[in-house]
Amino acid sequence: MKTFIRVVELWVPDRTRMRLEFGGGLYGEGLSAFRDVSEGLHFGYDEGLPGKAWTSGHPVILTRFTDSYFRRTDQAIAAGLTCGVAVPVFSGEFLQAVMVLFCGDDEAHVGAIELWHNDAETSHEMALVDGYYGTADMFEFNSRHTRFPRGFGLPGRIWKAGLPLIIKDLHDARSFLRWEDAAKVGINLGVGVPYRTGTDQTWVLTFLSAQATPIARRFEIWVPDEARSALVFRAGDCSGQTDLAALYAAKSIAKGEGSIGGAWATGMPALNDDLARDGSVAALQACASGLSQMVVLPVIGNARLDAVLAWYL
Repeated sequence: MKTFIRVVELWVPDRTRMRLEFGGGLYGEGLSAFRDVSEGLHFGYDEGLPGKAWTSGHPVILTRFTDSYFRRTDQAIAAGLTCGVAVPVFSGEFLQAVMVLFCGDDEAHVGAIELWHNDAETSHEMALVDGYYGTADMFEFNSRHTRFPRGFGLPGRIWKAGLPLIIKDLHDARSFLRWEDAAKVGINLGVGVPYRTGTDQTWVLTFLSAQATPIARRFEIWVPDEARSALVFRAGDCSGQTDLAALYAAKSIAKGEGSIGGAWATGMPALNDDLARDGSVAALQACASGLSQMVVLPVIGNARLDAVLAWYL
């Protein structure tokens, strides 16, 4: 099964904290040459896709590499990569890391990554900034002409909740206002992450997954318990139809335990391609299901961890 996301990279501040250096990556089959180029690069403030996200202070989607600020255009095109998404992780005003996702393109590629934005001074609705939709052209057209009030649709619900959300079976979910368009192209799962950059600026990054080319094979959301002593499972979805809520009932992940607990301890995103050595209950269960790679993104609000979004490739 080919996933919608083909590459995930981490870019972290170097010792001077004035440039970003390669901090690891997960690469799909046949992408070793792209990795070789990436490993030797550095990005300054506002330089390349990682640097642009650093400067912007919010996620950035680049849907065309040619004639842009992107620095690896030839290598990306040769590797069949067509879209990049950069997600900066800040603690207060200080950058922790930038996670960069790359999508590939082929005739059967269905799914979407979208960036939505609300400026409270000018609007009560959330509008699309940009998005990558693979071959879902009509779904893209309708999305670009849709706005969501707070609490409505996937972006609006995430905006209101202030936490990551997962909506399953989108073709039957009337709370997903684009459900008819989603059903036509086979999109069946929505995952979204809120991103706040100030009191009047809210961004939402959404992942819309199709069964044939899922964004990932499993998604999980973990949140601190009431005492903030451990992370507990909040929601999830697995392409293998595993009942994650039952699997993780009465289970928890300690601060600093494995990649998920480590994201809480450090405020840093993480990539893990050796789940057998992770030690957390999430990694052990993923291994048992035949999953081998984990991506971990901490969601930080007001300098405190709100949630951890983990997905498995």
